[in-house]
Parts: sequence; C-alpha cells; structure tokens
Amino acid sequence: MKSYTIRLVLLSTLFYFAGPFLWAQQSVSGGDMSLAYQHQNKISEKAVALLEEQIELNLEYVTLETALTVIAEKAQLKLMYSEIILPKDKRVTVHHEAIPLYNALWEVLDGTGIRFAISPNRQLVLMRDEEIAEVQTEPVVDQVISGRVTDAGSGEPLVGVTVMVPNTTIGTTTNSDGVYTLSVPESYNTLVFSYIGFRTVEVSIGERELINIALEQDLLLLEDLIVVGYGVQQRVNLTGAVDQVTSEQLERRPVANLTQGLQGLMPNVNIDPGQGKPIESPAINIRGVTSIGQGGNALVLIDGVEGDPSMLNPNDVASVSVLKDASAAAVYGARGAFGVVLIETKQGARNDFSVNYSTNFGFKQPTVNQGDFEVDPGIWATKYVEAFQNWEGTFPRNVNKTLPFSPEYYQEILRRANDPSLPRTWVADDGTYRYAHANNWYDELYTDVIGSVEHNLSISRGTQNSQFVISGRYQAQDGLFRHSPDDYRLMNLRARASADVTSWLIVSNNFNYSNRTYFNPLTVGEGGNIWRNIADEGHPLAPMYNPDGTLTHSAVYTVGNHVYDSGGFNFERNVLRNTSGMEARFLQNRLRVVSDFSIQRTQDEESRYRFEIPYSDGPDRFRVLRTEFNDLRVTEDKRNYLATNFYVQFEDTFASKHNLRSMVGYNYEESESRRLRAFRDGLIFKGADDLNLALGSNVDTGGGYEKWAIQGGFYRFNYIYDERYLVELSGRYDGSTKFPENERYAFFPSASVGWRISSESFFRVPQNIINHLQLRASYGSMGNGNINSYVFLETFNITQTTSVLNGERPRRTSNPSVLPDGLTWETSTTSNLGLDLEMFESRFSFTGDVYLRETSDMFTIALTPPAVFGASAPRGNYADLETKGWEMQMNWRDQFQLGSKPFNYRIGLSMSDSKSTITRYNNPDRFLNDYYEGMVIGEFWGYVTDGFFVDQADIASHADQSRFRSTSWGEIFPGDLKLRDLNGDGVIGPGDNTVDNPGDRKIIGNTSPRYRIGINLGAEWNNLFVSAFFQGVLRQNWYPRHDSALFWGMYNRPYGDLPKWHLREGVIWTEENPSQDAFFPRFVGRLANRDGAIMRSAPQTQYLMDMKYIRMKNIQIGYNLPMDLTSKIGVRSATVYVSGENLWTWAPFYKTVTNMDVENALNPSDPLIGGNAGDGYNYPMLKSVNLGLSVTF
Repeated sequence: MKSYTIRLVLLSTLFYFAGPFLWAQQSVSGGDMSLAYQHQNKISEKAVALLEEQIELNLEYVTLETALTVIAEKAQLKLMYSEIILPKDKRVTVHHEAIPLYNALWEVLDGTGIRFAISPNRQLVLMRDEEIAEVQTEPVVDQVISGRVTDAGSGEPLVGVTVMVPNTTIGTTTNSDGVYTLSVPESYNTLVFSYIGFRTVEVSIGERELINIALEQDLLLLEDLIVVGYGVQQRVNLTGAVDQVTSEQLERRPVANLTQGLQGLMPNVNIDPGQGKPIESPAINIRGVTSIGQGGNALVLIDGVEGDPSMLNPNDVASVSVLKDASAAAVYGARGAFGVVLIETKQGARNDFSVNYSTNFGFKQPTVNQGDFEVDPGIWATKYVEAFQNWEGTFPRNVNKTLPFSPEYYQEILRRANDPSLPRTWVADDGTYRYAHANNWYDELYTDVIGSVEHNLSISRGTQNSQFVISGRYQAQDGLFRHSPDDYRLMNLRARASADVTSWLIVSNNFNYSNRTYFNPLTVGEGGNIWRNIADEGHPLAPMYNPDGTLTHSAVYTVGNHVYDSGGFNFERNVLRNTSGMEARFLQNRLRVVSDFSIQRTQDEESRYRFEIPYSDGPDRFRVLRTEFNDLRVTEDKRNYLATNFYVQFEDTFASKHNLRSMVGYNYEESESRRLRAFRDGLIFKGADDLNLALGSNVDTGGGYEKWAIQGGFYRFNYIYDERYLVELSGRYDGSTKFPENERYAFFPSASVGWRISSESFFRVPQNIINHLQLRASYGSMGNGNINSYVFLETFNITQTTSVLNGERPRRTSNPSVLPDGLTWETSTTSNLGLDLEMFESRFSFTGDVYLRETSDMFTIALTPPAVFGASAPRGNYADLETKGWEMQMNWRDQFQLGSKPFNYRIGLSMSDSKSTITRYNNPDRFLNDYYEGMVIGEFWGYVTDGFFVDQADIASHADQSRFRSTSWGEIFPGDLKLRDLNGDGVIGPGDNTVDNPGDRKIIGNTSPRYRIGINLGAEWNNLFVSAFFQGVLRQNWYPRHDSALFWGMYNRPYGDLPKWHLREGVIWTEENPSQDAFFPRFVGRLANRDGAIMRSAPQTQYLMDMKYIRMKNIQIGYNLPMDLTSKIGVRSATVYVSGENLWTWAPFYKTVTNMDVENALNPSDPLIGGNAGDGYNYPMLKSVNLGLSVTF
C-alpha cells in the first residue's frame, strides 16, 4: 500500500489543474486496481460514476485498437488519441460478464505505458506517460473553434477524427457529418487533426473561428494490406510480384464495364479492347505472350469466385489485386498459370450507417470520323475511273453489283455535279435510276451524339458485430447506329453481409445478380459486316431512298438493312452468384478455419432474325434482296459452376523476432455447360420472335455439352525473421478431368524470399531519406489447364449436309481426329526479381520487377506426316516459349500550403515491356509461314520500299520485280512502287521462304505492343479536385490487312470509299508531282486487294505503320460542396463533377491517317459476324463527357 499511497499523492498533485478530466492508472502493488482522484474536491462525481459503470466484455485475441474501440462503444464514449501510436503486435483476450469500466481499461492497457482520461461529457482520451508529463495548466477557455473534416480525395466527411490542442488534454472528435466544435484557451494557437489511414495535419488557429480541413490519405497505411490468394498480407511482407488498385482509381469513370476501366492502371496488366462496343470485354493478359498452343489469360476471381468483370458494377469494387508470378499465384494451380486477378467488393463499415446515391449523364461519339471521305460525285467518279483503268486497262462498266457505269454516265455525273440546279436522281433510257449524289453512308450509319445514363444506390449499415451492404445499379447507353440502334442496358444487384455469431465464429453471405441486354443489327445484304458492306456497295453516288420512297439497290446492301430492320441479334445475359462462408477463430485468433461454398449460374440467350429486304432500281421496278431469308434462330447457353474452398491458417510470433504464418487447404471446382439451338424459316410476319410463329420446312436443331472439374490441395508457408528476412513456400497438387487418367495430376511448387535492407543495423541512411528498401526474388512453376475438355477422346462431329435427299437434308459424320501423342500439362515456370523502395517519408515510392517466364510442352501440331498417313498431323506437347520482361511503377505525392489551404498533389508513372521467343517448335527448316525456333513473337518480315520508279530506264535497269503486279497484266509504269534487291540476285522475291533464305525480305518491324505506359495525375485544393489518367504504347507496328478499306481506300477496291487524306497534296504520286516523298504510288486500284498485287503480296516498309500512342483515358474535374450548404438539407456530403473519356490522343499515325482510331485499326473486323473481313471494320472507339453527382446521407 505504501507505493500506492505515494503514487496517489503524486498523481493528485499532477492533475490538480487537469480541469474537468479524471485520470486513472494501474497500481504497482498487490495487483489491486485503484483510482487517482482529483485533489481539493475538484473531482467530478459524474466522471467517477462513468468509470464505475459495469460493461460486458468478450474479446478473443484482438488488437489493442479493436479492444479499445469495443470498450468505447459499449460505454458510449468518444475515443480520442493524442498523437498516440498503439502497439500493433499487442493482442488482447478479455472475458467478463460484468466489469467496471476502469478495470476493463486498465486490463487492456496493462504494460503499454498508456494512460486514460475521461471527462463528464463522455470523452475518453489516451496518452503516454511522457505526454502526461508535458501536460500544462489549462487557462480559461475563451474561444470556440468549429469546422468540418473531409477526405481530400473523395470529399466524404470523416467520422471520428481526433482534434487536439497539442500538449494538453483539450480535444474532441468529429461526428457523423465530419463536424467538430472545440473550446480552445486563448494562449494556444494550434490544432492537430489525426485519423487512422490519413496523414496528421497541424494548423494554426490565428483569428479564425471556422477551420475546415481536408485530410490526405496515407498511401503507406491504406495499401498496407494486400489481397492475395486465400488471404491478405501486409505489402511490406510481400515476396511475390503483386499489384493492387483501389476503388479510388475507378471512381467516377464513365466506362461501360470494369474491364475497360482497368486498361493501363497496372504495369504489365495488358487489356486491348478490340472495339468500342459497350459489351466489349477483352481477356486480361498478364506479362505478355502466354502460350502459342492452348493460349491462356489471367484467371479472374470476384470475391473468390470465377467471374466476368464486365458484368460487375465498378462502384462495388473495393480493390483489384493482380498476382503476376508463380509464387503469388501458386495456390490457384493450373487455373492461374498466367496470373490471377482478384476483385474484392465493398463491405459494410462497422459502427456506421450511410446511404449513397450517385448518377451521371453522358454524351458520346466516335473518337475519329471514320467517314472522313470525299463524296463529291464528280471527284469520286473521276478517281474511280482512274483507279479502275490503271489496274484493268479498260473503262468500268459497273460500280460493283449495285450501279451501272459507262462513259456516258460518267459525263452526266460531271455535268450534274457542276450544276446544282439539276436533280441528282434521274431515269435512264432503260427505265432504271441513275444517281449523282454526294452521300456519305457513315452519316447515315451513325447518329451524331448518343446519350448514356447511370444510377447507383447503396445502403450500408454496421455495428460492432455485424455489417451489411446492399447496392444496385442501372446503366443504359443509347445505340450509336442511327437506324435500328444498338441499345445497351445493364442492371446489377448485390447484397453482402457478415455477422459475429460468437466471439470465435463469423458467418457471411454474398449475393450478386446481373442482367445485360444488347441489340446488334445485322446486315443481310452480304457477309453481315456493315462496315465491309459499305466499303463494297456504299457508293456515294447513290442515296438512301429513291424518289418514290423505296430503298436504293446500294442501300439494301448497306444501311438500308438498318432502316428496314431486316436482321439483328438480341443478346441477353443473366448471371446469378452466391457465396456462403464461415470463419472460426481459435487460440486467441492464431488459428483460423475458413470455408466457403459458391454457386454461379450464367445464362446467355441469343435470338437472330433475318428478313428479305425490298428495293427498287427504277420506277415501278420493285425487287427483293435475299429472298431466302425469312427465319429465326434461337440459342440458349447455360453454365452451372460451383466451387468450394476449405483452408486452415495459423499465425504466431515467437521470441518477438520469429513470425510464422502457414496455410493448407483444399479446392474443388466444377463446371457444366449446355447449349440448345433451334432454327426455322417461314416466319408468318415481320417481327415474329417465337419459333412457333415460323412455319417453314427448313428446320435445324443442335446442342452442345461440356463438363469439367478440378481439385487440388494447396499450401503456403511464410517465415519472417526480425522484420528483415522473409521466406515464402507455396504450391499446389492439382488434378483436372481435361487430361487422361494417367496424366491427370501434377505438383507445382514455388518459393520466394525477401530481404528488407532498410531494417539492417548497417543501413544508416536517415529514415526521412529512405524509409523502406527491400529486395524480392521468386521461382516457381505452374501447369496450364487451358485445353478443351475432350481432346484426349475420339470425338465424332455430326452435321447436316447441304444436299437434299428424298426431301430431307441428312446428317453426316467423318473419321475423328488423330488422338494427341502423350497429352500432358503445359508448364509455365517463372523467375522474378523485384525491388521496393520508399523515400522521403513515403512521399516517393518505387516498385520494379524483372522476370523470365518459360512455357514448356506447349500443345501444338506435330511434324507433317507422310501422305500415306491418311490424316492430318496430331497435336501434342511439341513447343517451348520464353518470355522476358520488366515492369516498374513510381509515385510521388505531397502537399503544400496555397492560400493558407493545403494543396495536395500526386504523380504516378508505370511502364512495362515483354519479349517472347520460340525456343522449340516442329519446323526444322524454319519456314517463315509458321513458328520457328528463335522467332520473336510478332516479328514482321517484309520488303524494303526503294521509292517509286522514275521512268522506263529506271524500270529496265532494276531487278526483275514481275512477281508482284502493279497492273492486272503485269506491266510496270513510272510512279509504281519499287522494292530493293536485298540479296543482289537480280530478282525480287521470297527466296525459299525460310530464315536462312528469305529472299529480299528481312524483319522490318514487330506487331506486338512494347513499352506500355500509364500516367496518373491528381490534385485537391479547397474542395476542388482534378485528376487525369493517360495510357499508351510506345512501340508497335501494323501492316494493314488486305481489304482494310478505311486505310487503302480505292487502292483496295476502285469502287470503294475515298479517304480525304489521300487527296492531300503530295500523298499520291502523280506525273505533275512525281515526288519520291509521296506516300502512295500512282493511283491504281486493287493493289491492296488482289492476290499477287504489290501492296498485298509484298508487305513492305512504306506501309508498315508506327502505331505508338498516348491516350488520355480519363480526366475529371469536381467540387465537394461545403458542409454549410449540404447540412441544411440533411446531406452528409455531396460531390459534383465532370468526367471525360478518350478526349485526346497523340499518335504519329494521325499525321497520315485521319479516319481510323489508332486502337481500332489494330483489330480485325467485328468478331460477332465471324471471320476477318479487314482490319478496322469494327465498332468505333468512343469518347465521352459525363456530368455526375454523388450524395451521401
């Protein structure tokens, strides 16, 4: 008792001037707990009563911060920190049915050196011993400061921010609206604002009574926990290659789906949208070429379940983690051979209730004018005649299939083009229409501007023991096509909840439902691809309508299909997913048992209809195109997927320096897919959408079935010594039904290590210069299970013949393919070396990795067998591939005072590159029309353009170039392309078409994207914020495919469109301007279209395009409304903003070409139709401007 008495006296003296607060400490004698009361009867009886209140407390191995939060909630106290850093490694276990508040506080704070103070207005303040010693006498309060604290990034109010006068016990916390009020002594002029996850801010009071503060998020803290396979890890403890983005980088992006929004956000996470359709969702590639055999892209898991990110609401996303190397992804086995994307959705916040509504309205249009054509009838007709005659040597007699042509017609076109008073449609002597219009079919195809709208509503509620969130979204985009618009709709519904059933058991459920509809008009005229049909029959001479209101012949092959609604696809996709899980915690949370079970049902419904389309080619001359079309085809695809996981985690620290974490688990997944397709003609009326309304005799049905399952046992073991040396071992024993029984199972291990150099005693660089430096290395292998389910079985395809026998089309089959030879797993082995660096108190951060990925036993074709073999060569594990690459990401963020207010800014840069080389392949002669050993993926072999022939003497003295035609009869003229004789044999040609003898070809470029780049900029000041994100590729080549009419124009087909950029001065070689600097040769049609023509059959340097670009993917400008405005209507926060997508692009390509988007051009025609009708024949990329509002209640 003696020691207690002495301490009581000392504390009473110390806290005589402590105002209304009551301080308490733990006695050092006898383990008994006592209170230190204020001296001279200044004790507050109310404060004493608070400390003696009884509470129930059940805590099992929780952090000190969690324990204090629980105690404060149960006692209804406001918890405040005085710049205190709680011990992160302290765990607390307390079980009491009833315990006085002061005893509870002393028990959890035992041994920490932390004391507590409590005031009559229920404020609980924590301070260290050394801080208490600095407490000064508090003068009389004479000023009241109030204000609001918000998140500098989002503008959302921050609840529970500690506002303190330094070196005193004066403080408070912000309420649910982020508002605080504090009485401050006159002699104090500083306030300190601190909040977990945000940087502490110290401000001067001056003469102000209203002080609003925007706290900047501390990236080091926010990104401390990274989602990894079956768990989370602290970023500083990662030894594998892992990247993560949070919801902040996805907010307010007016993208059609999440996949499009992820493009460029993380280095070496490669997303290349093929076109601008809202349903476009390209596969996600990680770190370059994966396999030339079975292929393979990243495994995408949404809350642990395989899913389609394009069906997910981006506003529901909390984080997206990417596991890049074998060490990080090993626990997922064969499904994650080429990386894993982990998408985690948001959960309800504990101890909070909020309702958020956000909406945005946008306007979109193509990034470039695809229809930037010359449509003047006189100019077009003159160039058509020139292009046709220069190739054929004769005058054209028609304009492909839909218009006649003759010298007389041509002269009449010129006459009417020069006399606006004359009608542009007239009737010829044969009774058919003639036209001299200036019709741009792309103006008929696209509307000028389309609208989009999105509504989001989320409700979140949480207590200390449970939380839930319910969210919904409606998204709609009007169709770009002017007639038969391709309208798009997407709806999402999500409900996620968890509850602490007991102190050791947590149960959870996660429900998601998505519905998407999209209409795509179909061109029945020819081929189905509207862009290709316009190139063939969309002649500017012809209008859409004849004078009698009927469609013209050109129209029914092109946009007239949309006008008449002659065909289309209706798509609908429904995805329903539910995951139920539980987590049990034992041994003071050191041992955790986790299990979950998921079901997912995906249903795709497609209906395609086609009708004949009427037109007329003269007065009372009515015709019908595609009379065979009057049918309906319905397709239904269903996929049922289930997955279950069961794993056990153990974590503990021994002797304060040895941290162990281990996990072992089991995974099972099963997928069953069914297809039903039915077709029938004879629809009884246009618009019939049910097969019962088709009465024709042409009936066809089909189906399909696939089922596969995988199972595996996985493990991960982590060891950290003294926060300096890190080791991780992981792996999986995997089994797949896609392989024969004797090859079904395989084991794939990995290992990684890390060395935190900045924690070494010899590392004497000041912390404020380098605060974190770590090296990482990993090595591991994984199997690639991306093969078809029944490759190892003899399968018979049954089809319906086109021949009619006895009034029916009989079924047929044929010999099955030869079984693969010893089919086994493709194996991907990755070595990775990484560096993590943080400097200047984490203002600057850098992460870099170099890697080598070797894909062996790729599933490819065998050597060509002898003719007597009687079948095509079997496929097997015959090839190897090597990919080398690197990636880096650096960020700088800081703040400074601007106009007495903090100005926060950030700059981020990411870059990556990869190069893939074939190291084994069955092509011993190394023919150039196939893969070969030593081949760099994407390499492009071609001829070297040596300018244009000057005159006949130049032609005569040049090497023999007759293999490649510049006219249909083979004659070469001045102004034609000249190819360089590289091998000096006097003949321009391909040699033996081998690497050793390529003739006059060499590698002139590479079509693979290299040096991908991302740039992220942002700033916040005085409730204003602005951000911009740029993405690009710094090296890539493209040689336009034949039939790429948007590029080649009339050099493709002479009756095609005429891009305006072709007519710029100096672009085309002419006799009047015979410049060697011209881009195109003399004006000759078919050069890029006919087999053997010099532009198609002799790819060359002149037309190998430089496709590097940098695109501003997004820019945002917004304003967080002040609290004094929003509080009047009961709103916690409100934000208004303007957001733009794809508004600016830099590309050397645009110096030449004006009517093709740099990303569109690289991609083949719309895959919905099938085949490749020519590069660029696809849906245009869109740019947009959106106005948005977000309100939180």
